[in-house]
Amino acid sequence: MAFFIYIHPVNNISLNGVIIPASEPALTASNRSFRYGEGLFETMRVKEGSILLAAYHFDRLFSGLATLKIEIPPGFNDSKLQQEILHLCTRNECTRLARVRLSVSREEEPGKPGSLQWLIEASPLEKTMTEWNEKGLRIDIYPLARKSCDAFANLKSTSYLPYAMAAAYAKDHQWDDCLVLNNHEAIADSSIANVFIIKNGEIRTPAISEGCIQGVMRRFVLEQLEILGYRVKTGRIGINDLEEADEVFLTNAIRGIRWVRQFRDKKYSNGTTLKIYRSL
Repeated sequence: MAFFIYIHPVNNISLNGVIIPASEPALTASNRSFRYGEGLFETMRVKEGSILLAAYHFDRLFSGLATLKIEIPPGFNDSKLQQEILHLCTRNECTRLARVRLSVSREEEPGKPGSLQWLIEASPLEKTMTEWNEKGLRIDIYPLARKSCDAFANLKSTSYLPYAMAAAYAKDHQWDDCLVLNNHEAIADSSIANVFIIKNGEIRTPAISEGCIQGVMRRFVLEQLEILGYRVKTGRIGINDLEEADEVFLTNAIRGIRWVRQFRDKKYSNGTTLKIYRSL
């Protein structure tokens, strides 16, 4: 059988709970994530031997597996996955600060139709990736795709083509990120993050119904903002809302909160965003 070989810059990966060299064959040609994008992934931050927002990550993962009707074998649970993730971080010498990617997919093998496969990667994360971005980001709209607001839109799916192309488009135009629109011409999210805007003291982010990825940092920030007493609203956000906003920031699990300095000709302040960053 042919193999798809994944080369990783660090020494080891974990395949179905077994540590192997990163240069070893990992996914067979029958893997449905490789063939059809039928899989999920979680990108997590490990700090001082702990997975940040672990409960949120595993809640999203197992909910997504249920949506995709991928059968979960006995013993495959969050406790097992956390042990395997931290073991791999130890082997790759990155327990202090690491970026971890957990990929879960359906694997078709002779005699085992629809079996589950999981792959864990772990590499050191530069501390600067999690610090306040003093210069701010420049962003724009990705014009070549629209995201559907269907039952699969909120999944952290391996069907990632629009986001990968949006990231490449941003790089080609020397922007820091691109926003992806949904099929109603409203903001869904960015190539790697959820979007928040601030206007007249109110903090808004696209609702889940707008097709955004159900980000774990988005969930955490929304919960904490309400505890801190901010006025928070989820709903539809159009391009005109971005142009009229006082501040804009992006969130994801690796980089946390990142301030947006400019969208097209519109420039933003960062007073409230910085306050939120320091609070969380």
